[in-house]
Amino acid sequence: MTLEDHEAVDVVGSVAPCDVMFVCEHASNHFPDEFGDLGLSDDAKISHVAWDPGALALTKELASRFEATYVAGAVSRLLYDCNRPPEAESAIPTRSEIFDIPGNEGLDTAARTARVEQIYKPFRAATEQTMEMVHPKALVTVHSFTPVFHGKPRAVEIGILHDRDTRLADAMLTAMKGAEFNVQRNEPYGPEHGVTHSLKTYALPSKTPNVMLEVRNDLLREPEAIAKMADTIADALRAGLASLAAENAQRGAQ
Repeated sequence: MTLEDHEAVDVVGSVAPCDVMFVCEHASNHFPDEFGDLGLSDDAKISHVAWDPGALALTKELASRFEATYVAGAVSRLLYDCNRPPEAESAIPTRSEIFDIPGNEGLDTAARTARVEQIYKPFRAATEQTMEMVHPKALVTVHSFTPVFHGKPRAVEIGILHDRDTRLADAMLTAMKGAEFNVQRNEPYGPEHGVTHSLKTYALPSKTPNVMLEVRNDLLREPEAIAKMADTIADALRAGLASLAAENAQRGAQ
């Protein structure tokens, strides 16, 4: 048995032109039978190392506010992290924070290639095809992070991440000054940690404004909290898009 393309990725929405397209690479902690459970404990399989808790729920809330299409991973990132290129060791990690991943140890080239073919390539193809059909004015990837990492608490609550295209991140950070949440640029991760693969792959080539969101997952545990977070981010995103549109109009008038 092999994993079918449609089992590796979900595309939700009308696939019609829209202002924003969302991507949630780490939406699921599903382990298809053919891969087994990688030797993980039940605690590990539901922890943040296997997926981004709350990220899919936040993606759905944001997509509904923008009447937007989103692309979501449908299997655990421990099988393959779709926000990493195939050549990256972290694409199929053998350890994540405090958890060893026994089922990823000692994989030969054929086994790694099979993961790429069955998980990463369908995800990438679906994302690229959706981008072509949607023609979004911005691409936003949605992630969550654990409030305590390697025993150290994290104060940041919302991270606005970017690679070399800072346009949308700059505008959103300006819009979020004075927000009730602790909002930081390129925290708790940044380009130096290899986390901007999706931005570089799907947005930078077409010069589509883009941003990666990182939201602390303790703020995404209840529907009301998720809705509140979506409102906050959607307001900043709308303001950011309006700012970019005004700048483009001004340049066009010159």
